[in-house]
Amino acid sequence: MNLPSLWTGASGLAGMARSAAPALLALVIAGCAGPPVLERQVLGYDDVTSRLDQKLLLINIARADNGKPVHFTTTSTIAATFNWTSTLGASGEWHRNTPDSFLGMNIGTGVSENPTFSIHPLSGQAFTERVLTPFKDQSFEFLVFQGGAIDRVARLLASGIEVQNADGSFARFIANDPALAEEYTEFRRIATHLRWLNDNRKLFVRTLVFEEPIAPALKAAPNAADVINANKEGLQWRRNDDGSYQLARLQAGRVVVMNVDPMSLSNQARYELNERIKRNPRGFVFLDVRPDGPGGDLAIRGAIKLRSMLQMLAFVANGARAVPEFDVAPDPRTGVVSENPRSTLHIDISEVPPAATIASVDFQGRAYSVGNTSWDRANFATLGDLFQTAVGDIKGVDLPITISK
Repeated sequence: MNLPSLWTGASGLAGMARSAAPALLALVIAGCAGPPVLERQVLGYDDVTSRLDQKLLLINIARADNGKPVHFTTTSTIAATFNWTSTLGASGEWHRNTPDSFLGMNIGTGVSENPTFSIHPLSGQAFTERVLTPFKDQSFEFLVFQGGAIDRVARLLASGIEVQNADGSFARFIANDPALAEEYTEFRRIATHLRWLNDNRKLFVRTLVFEEPIAPALKAAPNAADVINANKEGLQWRRNDDGSYQLARLQAGRVVVMNVDPMSLSNQARYELNERIKRNPRGFVFLDVRPDGPGGDLAIRGAIKLRSMLQMLAFVANGARAVPEFDVAPDPRTGVVSENPRSTLHIDISEVPPAATIASVDFQGRAYSVGNTSWDRANFATLGDLFQTAVGDIKGVDLPITISK
């Protein structure tokens, strides 16, 4: 029996190769398509949720600007199922007495996506308390420690400065509110002075660390067993200046802003300072620009009073139209600073939408957008970070709404 012409001759083999090559190439492409598609989709979802967070902040600023209550919704989970399929079929036909035999290929690929979104309307007592409660002093320290300009952080996060007497009692309040022009001017000059000191590494923003005594002092030295047991409990024995021995625990106290290094103070001085600071709630940051330190010719002692999330949104919204901020020149005793913008966070309101690269949202026929400067973008990013901190864990905040595509 003779072999069919399909399998004989160079021309037959070449025809088979030409027929099979596109199919094999399609299979390779289909096998490699999955990872790039997944990468694009994951990055796409991340970009969408990021832009949603920006728009939610802006739309609530717009609501506050128009005298409407704020309301937040967040996307808690995105579950997406991706399916990649590929098929390959082969069929042949040969003729016993003619050279017209051939090999045919059938190929197919497919991609499907089924996303499911869970969104949470943020409401309820727990969430309301979080957005109404002033931020704690650690938030102020963290933002400055991470490189945020202290005047930028103070102008956004602080409602003002409470000036205190030497014993910690209240003397007066300096509001960070342009509606109170004199107080606002003084606050701005203090904030700029702190910026100048911090830029020149003459300001210390840190948590007080000290050894707290937990038992009466002993005249005799502790024995070896006492020392070992103390170490096991995270305690330590130290010898006082009068020769007595004190059992103490290393403690991290409140946040301070000072023009002298707090670690240069004695342990007793740091402990007593923290005890005095504790009279104020955690929403106050102790401020002490001493006359004998750098920049001390503009001395002030008191506490920076921090805002809540809703207070920050209201402040930014009021600055857009109702009570705009104004330029304030630095105090003559302050050195040169690199920037001193008029607005803490400029919100532009226009009839025409801005460029696509600028965060914006439409509200009642107007476009609300973030000022196109590095200062405004940085402060808007800080506002977003603080909002995420205020929201916290959204589990159990409210019943989720699930949307399947």
